[in-house]
Amino acid sequence: MSKVAIRVEHLTFAWPGRPPVLKECSFSIPTGELWMLLGPNGSGKSTLLQLLSGALTYPKPLSGHLEINGRLGYVFQNPDHQLFMPTVGADVAFGLGAEPLTLVEIRQRVETALGQVGLSHMIRRPIHGLSGGQKQRVAVAGALARRAQVLLLDEPTALLDPDSQADLVQCIRQLVDQEGITALWVTHRLAELEWADGAIFLSEGQVRQQGSAQMVRQQIGQLFGA
Repeated sequence: MSKVAIRVEHLTFAWPGRPPVLKECSFSIPTGELWMLLGPNGSGKSTLLQLLSGALTYPKPLSGHLEINGRLGYVFQNPDHQLFMPTVGADVAFGLGAEPLTLVEIRQRVETALGQVGLSHMIRRPIHGLSGGQKQRVAVAGALARRAQVLLLDEPTALLDPDSQADLVQCIRQLVDQEGITALWVTHRLAELEWADGAIFLSEGQVRQQGSAQMVRQQIGQLFGA
């Protein structure tokens, strides 16, 4: 039986004085799999991801349980919101300063992480000269350098052209298959489900469908003619 990397049980969340954004949400994602999180605008996807990441700490959920087994990495929709350093290598190394590492160890971490996302040749490249897709892979490399085992990706292809979209989802799929990374990827694109092991469909704050990516895609198609 596969270990569980992400577990959500009976999660209900509301802003003070407002109706619940999430209602009795329950699902689990096995370690070493790529799952997609889908749903219309306002369905609660971003709130759920913020709760999982720890970015949203107040107010507390009304009820339920959240669990992530493994060090967490978060990738924003817009990479310009999380890349701060002038060069690729410096940015990937940025989060390592708090760890008791030598300069040699930091260099090794950076080189390994960039190799994992196919950007080894860009270690000295200025961030401002990168494409959107390359910036997203730098953001992923930063998480990998910090030894992230679970990636939360908030619509990481929303601002990318079709070729860059395909490159990024293939990159994450390869990390899942070869490195055992677990990934939860928020998307509006049904085409991206072909890369996923499983999927969750949220609507009005509730989990309406969950299971294999193929099954969820078929169910969404039946409901919405997609």
